[in-house]
Amino acid sequence: MDQRDLGRFWGLSPEEALSRLESSPQGLRSEEALRRLKLYGPNLPSKERRRGIPSLLLNQFRSPIILILVFAASVSFFLHDPSDGIIILSIVLISGLLGFWQEKGAADAAAGLLSLVKTKARVLRDGKPVEADVEALVPGDVILLAAGSSVPGDCLILESTDLYMDEAVLTGETFPVEKRPGVLPADTPLSGRTNTLFMGTHVVSGEARALVVLTGRDTEFGKISDRLRSRAAETEFERGVSRFGYMLMEVTLILVLFIFAVNVAFHRPVLDSLLFSLALAVGLTPQLLPAIISVNLSHGARRMAQRKVIVKVLASIENFGSMNVLCSDKTGTLTRGEVHLDSALGPEGRPDRRVLHLGCLNAALETGFPNPIDEALRRECDFDLSAYRKLDEIPYDFLRKRLSILVENGEGALMVTKGALDKVLEICTHVDTSDGETKDLKEAAEEIHRLSEEKSRQGLRLLGVAYRRMRDKTAISTEEEKEMTFAGLLVFHDPPKPGVEETVRRLRELGVELKVITGDSPLTAGRLGEEIGMASPRVLTGTDLHHMSDEALLGKVNEVDIFASIEPNQKERIILALKKAGNVVGFMGDGINDAPALHAADVGISVDGAVDVAKEAAQIVLLEKDLEVLVQGVMEGRKTFNNTLKYVFMATSANFGNMFSMAGASLFLPFLPMLPGQILLTNLLTDFPEMGIATDNVDQELVQAPRRWDVKFIRRFMLVFGPLSSLFDFLTFGALMLLLHADASGFRTGWFMESVVSASLVVLIIRTRKPFFRSRPGKFLAVATFLVILTALALPFTPLGEVFGFRKIPPAFLPVLALIVLLYALGAELTKRLFYRHLPT
Repeated sequence: MDQRDLGRFWGLSPEEALSRLESSPQGLRSEEALRRLKLYGPNLPSKERRRGIPSLLLNQFRSPIILILVFAASVSFFLHDPSDGIIILSIVLISGLLGFWQEKGAADAAAGLLSLVKTKARVLRDGKPVEADVEALVPGDVILLAAGSSVPGDCLILESTDLYMDEAVLTGETFPVEKRPGVLPADTPLSGRTNTLFMGTHVVSGEARALVVLTGRDTEFGKISDRLRSRAAETEFERGVSRFGYMLMEVTLILVLFIFAVNVAFHRPVLDSLLFSLALAVGLTPQLLPAIISVNLSHGARRMAQRKVIVKVLASIENFGSMNVLCSDKTGTLTRGEVHLDSALGPEGRPDRRVLHLGCLNAALETGFPNPIDEALRRECDFDLSAYRKLDEIPYDFLRKRLSILVENGEGALMVTKGALDKVLEICTHVDTSDGETKDLKEAAEEIHRLSEEKSRQGLRLLGVAYRRMRDKTAISTEEEKEMTFAGLLVFHDPPKPGVEETVRRLRELGVELKVITGDSPLTAGRLGEEIGMASPRVLTGTDLHHMSDEALLGKVNEVDIFASIEPNQKERIILALKKAGNVVGFMGDGINDAPALHAADVGISVDGAVDVAKEAAQIVLLEKDLEVLVQGVMEGRKTFNNTLKYVFMATSANFGNMFSMAGASLFLPFLPMLPGQILLTNLLTDFPEMGIATDNVDQELVQAPRRWDVKFIRRFMLVFGPLSSLFDFLTFGALMLLLHADASGFRTGWFMESVVSASLVVLIIRTRKPFFRSRPGKFLAVATFLVILTALALPFTPLGEVFGFRKIPPAFLPVLALIVLLYALGAELTKRLFYRHLPT
């Protein structure tokens, strides 16, 4: 197989390309495809994004603070003080391994879920069509494409029928491009290669058989993927994490510089002061936050998978929980998606078999993307169409909103057009009457519109049917869609799903407002809105939207319930306006034209049966196209979001309190209140129970409304509960210094015990807004808390305690410790009630 001469493969005939790739029109053998996959690698336009184990492990130690600590520990070894260095390095290593273990588990879980919704391609293997992962395609494969298919590599067309492609991702051209087999000059520019299909583009209509010539990074898309793949827009959740990180950075920097300066001013050893300050910085920083977020998200993704919701982008779970507006199409989501033909009517509203015959003829011979309307017509077709031969077709597109075919049956050529009623009427000049005569359309226009309005008010969907005799024609173009005769209307019914009204009500109770975006008429869409529980739905049409400025839309978009008669390119504009109006927006779509809106939404939602281009654009894929599944997913997303916030509240309040206490103690104590290794051990032990946050129970009232990151609220929480923790730390200092007259080692031991025990217990209090005894924690969290408290109480009495610089303390301190912890728990419970009463979120 000679690959060197295939760079300009559009200049080759199909036979020559097949020969050079050592393939055939029946495709490759499975064994040969596997061999080529090993030779060329996976069919990916860029390197695999998933990090390997070494990268994931090293990532745990890339924090600047961690690197400085490692450097400081190295200085300890250099200055012949190995004990502190060993302790610091050991704790940093344990903390890093813990984060690695959690993140690897999360990454594995996410990869397992993604495998459920991998994009497939229809490919010929061993002469038979099979479904294969796009990543497994190789040069020489022969693929079968239909409307909605994404092109998995750069291909040469072998056969095609009415094939139109969307190549906007490469050329910027928004209109579909017609493609057909042929041989072109080698210097033909990309936009002119009509015999070539490119990776990343997709089929708008028609079908094709194509030879895969280039895959992965050798494709046009692969060559420019670094420029095309701009960083995805930052999600609402990621923005919240970033703002939180900046806030912590500011607090940490101020505190560390202050403490270091004070200790140096008191003439304490510079290295000890540096280590102490850096350890405080680590103590204040919730360094396990990335691991906690990953674990929470992966755990939430697994729970959502059990609800038939597959998460492709983990960060979208948090947005799912924060979502307050859901935009959805109508067919198959709010309705059953089983379109039934209600009637075929002539222009005067009487049943007319001729209209049905023309509609069936159009539906039976069209080769565009599958749709329920054509399927319904084919089911109702009881005509013998064998006498008709198809000559040509103008595929449906989303601007014309109609489809035309040219047929002949011995009586000459006939063009039959069906589509949106207004789009069909605008190309007609005449109309058939019930008595078999033809008259000017203007004479019947009023009656047709009255009939249309009457049927639309009943929630029925209408299509227009027209025809035109075409003498001596074997092909047609859009310019010939004119001077046609209007035959009548096809009337369809797609009833609402059972229980959808209750589902919409539940979404509303959860604080999620449903907005319907549909191409149906305002009357049809409005009737459906009433049927699913929208009281007097407010409707905005695509025509109104077209004449509306972005500023006017921004002021009106929150008031609209239904967007009707919407053009495909208007969906993205609606989503962007809703986002600018301050909403977290979800968009549910499964069609070819939904990809831009899916990209624009905070949460792009598709279904497993959607066309490839929609499924690839979505962040979340439903295994069932059902709003009820979505309701369950929203609940799970909010549980995940609330558990993530729990860790933030726990870590910042307890850590800030401890660090503030250390800063205060260092001002009046003649020694460091804790050694650097002891600070890190305290931080590690108090973080351990919080690893169970992902499995913690969430109070029902916390999932009843969407919640968003509020850094100001987190700051207030930290500034209230941090000093509360410090107050009881200072009580501990007083007991240790005034009652027990503790030396440096005894002081550090007593405070270590109080700090770990109180920080662990307060987790059970601030994890809920209710009284702590009315909210049951998760099993892992409860057990881990108990084990950490036991460890903190027992460690000073073990040989390991001596390694960390602890010593046995007088038994008299234990009752004092118990009293301080009890008072702290009661104080935290009372403060929590007052805090949430006066500072609601």
